[in-house]
Amino acid sequence: MTMQKFKTLLPVFVALAIFIVAQIYVVRQVWLQKDEVFALRYRSVSKEAIQEMAAYDPYNGFKKAYYIIDDISQLYIQKSRALVKSEDSALFAQDIRENFTKILVEDQLLSEYLSKYFEKLGLEKKIKPLIYVNYIDLIDIQENIRVYKAPLSELKKQQSDQSILVYTFKSEGNNYIISFDYYIDIANKEKIIFRELSLTLLLSILSFVIISAIYIATMKSYLEEKRLSSLKTDFINNMTHELKTPLSTITVAGKTLKHESVIDDKKKIIETANLIGKQSVHLNELINLILEISMWERTQFQLDKKKISVEELIKDISDNFKNGCGKECNFNEEYNLNGAIADVDILYFTTMINNLLNNAIKYSKNTPEVKLEAYTEDDDIIIKVEDKGIGISRSEQKNIFDKFYRVSTGNIHQSKGLGLGLYYVKKIAEAHGGSVGVSSKKGKGSVFIVSIPKTI
Repeated sequence: MTMQKFKTLLPVFVALAIFIVAQIYVVRQVWLQKDEVFALRYRSVSKEAIQEMAAYDPYNGFKKAYYIIDDISQLYIQKSRALVKSEDSALFAQDIRENFTKILVEDQLLSEYLSKYFEKLGLEKKIKPLIYVNYIDLIDIQENIRVYKAPLSELKKQQSDQSILVYTFKSEGNNYIISFDYYIDIANKEKIIFRELSLTLLLSILSFVIISAIYIATMKSYLEEKRLSSLKTDFINNMTHELKTPLSTITVAGKTLKHESVIDDKKKIIETANLIGKQSVHLNELINLILEISMWERTQFQLDKKKISVEELIKDISDNFKNGCGKECNFNEEYNLNGAIADVDILYFTTMINNLLNNAIKYSKNTPEVKLEAYTEDDDIIIKVEDKGIGISRSEQKNIFDKFYRVSTGNIHQSKGLGLGLYYVKKIAEAHGGSVGVSSKKGKGSVFIVSIPKTI
């Protein structure tokens, strides 16, 4: 990608990047909102279930767990009296918290009840209970001993956890007082939220695709218009150069004829007149070419087709080419047409082949090597013009048949050309119901392949 093209596309990339970031932000905010609504829904339903359960079970399914905790609390009270070191007290607190948490999780019926309640309402029934102990007091005969209190960092962790806080329970028995938070994890939570978010995601993706398509179409149209404008500018410059050359020659020749030394010299008058005539013909050819191109744009080709032997016509074209080429090029021919007949316009067909042969000479270094080959393939006649010239890069091959387009490294001769030769070739081939293609490698030469249908 050239720097100019990169600068042109940079605003598009920036705009798309901003749009993508905005869409990601919107989707993330909607996700967070859905997640919050999800948690509120399950928390609300859970509290309804707990209130309903409390009507016949005041322990909310923790009766067995409370009984076990009360029973083993007596043992922990006895152990606490034997504690001396602060390190022992910390280990004791950790042990009692872990054991009480395990009992509360394993010996409770609340989770099972909530699961059934969710299923009845059509909600996800697969849940996992999580219990975080806030504090534990052991009740001695004389006083309460707080053996565990959750540190502030643990409380903050619970508050930011992805689990849903259902309720904070507090229970007091003969030998203990405990406070704990009851959380639940909902199975497939992300999938459920993603399913609810699918419409938002779909709209975001669709809007991105539509905007990207609009950007691409707009930039493609802009770059194409810019390319055509550049080609037209190059064409005007080349055309100006091509027209100025014969006009300048004619102007100089006209002034020459006015010199007294020339007026009395018949030989010089004839030479000057011939020069004027030659340049006039060249000028007329350029003008006719432009008029023909303009006519092709407005109307279809008006071909005067005739059934002819393609091999005979190609041989006539190659003979004339060899005479014009002389000893300045190595020209080879190979024909295997077996008398194939085709409906062709002799004038246009000749122009098409001559354009390819002249290009082979024009874009060759040193002594040109040109090969003209023709053969039949199924129902088509294939004509190849091969050279060992400068070649055409892959990036430029797709454009060489466009009107006014010229390969950037093609100015190796004095004549710049108008960028119409290959365009002319393509138009003529298509007018005959055929096609033209190219196979080339930079610095290795090119092969132009024309295909036209043969008459069966």
